[in-house]
Amino acid sequence: MEGINKTAKIQFFFRPFSADPEIQVGIFVAFLVMYLTSLSGNTTVAVLVQTNHSLHVPMYFFLANLAVLEIFYTSAIAPLALANLLSMGKTPVSIPGCGTQMFFFVFLGGADCVLLAVMAYDRFVAICYPLRYTRIMSWPLCVELMVGSLALGFLLSLPLTILIFHLPFCNNNEIYHFYCDMPAVMRLACADTHVHETALYLISFVVLSIPLSLISISYVFIVAAILRIRSAEGRHRAFSTCSSHILVVLLQYGCTSFIYLSPSSSYSPEMGRVVSVVYTFITPILNPLIYSIRNKELKDALRRALRKF
Repeated sequence: MEGINKTAKIQFFFRPFSADPEIQVGIFVAFLVMYLTSLSGNTTVAVLVQTNHSLHVPMYFFLANLAVLEIFYTSAIAPLALANLLSMGKTPVSIPGCGTQMFFFVFLGGADCVLLAVMAYDRFVAICYPLRYTRIMSWPLCVELMVGSLALGFLLSLPLTILIFHLPFCNNNEIYHFYCDMPAVMRLACADTHVHETALYLISFVVLSIPLSLISISYVFIVAAILRIRSAEGRHRAFSTCSSHILVVLLQYGCTSFIYLSPSSSYSPEMGRVVSVVYTFITPILNPLIYSIRNKELKDALRRALRKF
């Protein structure tokens, strides 16, 4: 009971990137610019899809939902990280606050990974079964797939967060990170965490490997179908609808696999913090940029919107 009372009273603090206030302010400005750029880019994609009737097709429905997920995903991390940067690591976060941030980060990140697999399936149907596309990818199915992505993210996040925050936390309360990431928080527990590390690894493996396997299988069939297209223009058009998705998948899965599928013995807090910047701040910026640059319909919709102002 005494250990539970101690844990309940603990407040976590995040280790600053640097002891130099000027460097901290520089990093704060960089994070703020990235956060605002991510918000504006993903909001633009979501609004364009919503307001343009020509984009009311399954591919853009999933893209708009991906953009909305990215908005909430970065917003679960950025405000506390920015406050911490300005205060030189003196902004406290309570146990419930840290748990809430962790839950939403894992929930939205897991849903993001599943949604990328759903988008690969959408491209598979569009390219391999173009004449049956509208019948297979019906709106009820699209909504069910989106809700399923959110449900899986929720079901994976909740037990992990509860498991980790049942650990006792004693004297060491400085998280070597800029948000409540699971490996960084577990390192502060004053108890054996082997069971928790195993659970984290297994759930991470499920969340990352199964969707990635489905994406890979989809693209094997997609590439085979593209190679059967006789005209070079047709092959280019088919590939252009998939290349943006492939780039986003490589960024998202590459970084998260590095953090969550590496052995705990080889986990480096410093490297983990740097790599986390990529998938919490940089990837959400690149997603709308990659899709906008490589997608003609989205670029045309953006031009039409800009002409109205």
